[in-house]
Amino acid sequence: MGKKHFISIRILLLLLTILGFMATNPFEVRSKFNPIKFEIDSLENGLKVIYCVDKTAPIVATVVHYKVGSRDEDPSKTGYAHFFEHLMFEATENIPRASIDKYVQEAGGTLNAHTSYDETVYYFKLPSNYLNLALWIESQRMRKLKVDSVGVNTQKGVVIEELRMRYENQPYGTMLMKMSERLFGGSSYGWATIGYIEHLEKATIEDFKRFYDNFYKPNNAILVIVGDIDIPETKKLVRTYFGIYPPTQPPQRTPFKLLPLSQNVEEVVNDPKAQLPAIFMGFRGPKIGEQDYYAMGILSDILASGESSRLYQRLVDKEQIAVAASMFPLSLEYAGGVIFYAVIHQNKSLKKTKEIIFDEIRKIAEEGVSDEELTKAKNITEAQFISEKKNVLEKASILAKYQAYFNDPKLINTELDKYLAVTKEDIKRVAQKFLSNAYNVVLFYHPNGYSD
Repeated sequence: MGKKHFISIRILLLLLTILGFMATNPFEVRSKFNPIKFEIDSLENGLKVIYCVDKTAPIVATVVHYKVGSRDEDPSKTGYAHFFEHLMFEATENIPRASIDKYVQEAGGTLNAHTSYDETVYYFKLPSNYLNLALWIESQRMRKLKVDSVGVNTQKGVVIEELRMRYENQPYGTMLMKMSERLFGGSSYGWATIGYIEHLEKATIEDFKRFYDNFYKPNNAILVIVGDIDIPETKKLVRTYFGIYPPTQPPQRTPFKLLPLSQNVEEVVNDPKAQLPAIFMGFRGPKIGEQDYYAMGILSDILASGESSRLYQRLVDKEQIAVAASMFPLSLEYAGGVIFYAVIHQNKSLKKTKEIIFDEIRKIAEEGVSDEELTKAKNITEAQFISEKKNVLEKASILAKYQAYFNDPKLINTELDKYLAVTKEDIKRVAQKFLSNAYNVVLFYHPNGYSD
């Protein structure tokens, strides 16, 4: 559909290579950060709205952040949140099928969406005089979406084909599903956001309607508008489009439960599509916003983010075992995780690679990190924190995130302080707690199905 940005492993490798370039060029970040001003409002139906004026260009960005993701699904009915990411671009009571893209593109705008374990988020960026178009579309989708046989059958086919492509035709395509099942098994983080094919094949229109009516409504959403706007006038527009919906009961949710890991897990995956063997090592981590979350973020950067990281230096440069080595976090509302990975040369050992990764973890857990490593990681974090808030769409997304997860959008100006406060002692402690003294999941991917 072109509406999603699931990150495939190959794209992920490219992104992390770019980050690696950044990490090899440490610099002192002392740019003045001008605090972002915004205004918070609520409608009688429970919709939270954040307004932020940015007149650097005659454009406006809107974000609607629904607090629903794959962890809100029934374990026997997975993939629904991701399915609605597709269906929301179909038709509403007043918008003909396949018209949303056309309307936005003809107005000179762009649109996108994504789904994760905890959220489904929709974006528009348009010339500011088309703000009413974005608000009209989002209002229509919020409560007037057509959940009918035409749209459901069309998008079922699209999503099932995407699932097959992702699992069957991508190297390492099963990694995230397997990692979710083993790292968070028994909880509603125990499957990848995209879900299982068999669940979508069996899903009925009534199943989808129940899911939609439970989660896609004003009191489960946050609307953020950033750009060249007049706040009083924009408030009137918001009430015109969204104030028509009456208050409803909050969504019904199953309480989240996460059992402790009881053992290490290793699995060898025979993956003929993988031209090179790879290892993925998953660990539980702190949930988003916890004190340890910020130390884990800095630790992960030092250990495995970029070409100057310890794993890249050891596995790629020194030992010349791997062609790539990095990590990506699982930043979740009720749990957390970090996945380290290395793609190795055909004639090298996956088991040896695993030993080296654990050796680098052990060194940090026992000896800590240097002042230089900590300073460089903080400098890069500071640079990213500042740069990501220059774009109206990124600004809107971040405000929505802070409201959704912390009920505190002021963190857009202050969360950096939590990273900058991390000490070497914090790094050592979280390495011991979450990595060296914790159970883990290791997946060996090999084109011939062996791990050595």
